[in-house]
Amino acid sequence: MATSHVEIIMASHCNGAHRLFGGQLMSWIDIVAAVEARRHAKSSVTLKAVDELDFLSAVFMDETLAMEAQLTWTGRTSMEVRVNTYSEKLCGERDLVNRAYLVFVAIDDKGIPVPVPPFIPSSAEERSEMQAAQLRHYARTSRKTH
Repeated sequence: MATSHVEIIMASHCNGAHRLFGGQLMSWIDIVAAVEARRHAKSSVTLKAVDELDFLSAVFMDETLAMEAQLTWTGRTSMEVRVNTYSEKLCGERDLVNRAYLVFVAIDDKGIPVPVPPFIPSSAEERSEMQAAQLRHYARTSRKTH
């Protein structure tokens, strides 16, 4: 299951050049990814890590922003979620703005990590994404120990 979120970019979301504030996009990415993680874990979650956030193209006022979040990997208590963000112009043209990977930890009502159900890929694309997610997990883990 995937989680999606759509926004029309308004003046309050933009800087003086009528471009979307990066921090606003980061907030929306965090929210849509957290919803996807909560749905999988069936519990509250807390953000543990965000991989690089590269902005591939600008988003301008009055464009539509579409975000799609999908689970890519689970550990014992943690989950990785990929969020693809697209800008849509009124003519229907769609551009990839960002692809981000976020890691969440499932927690109980006292903030203690709890186990999550395993992610079971159902397609070749999901299996490939899960293998890449495992490599990202190992890279994150090795960075913490050095």
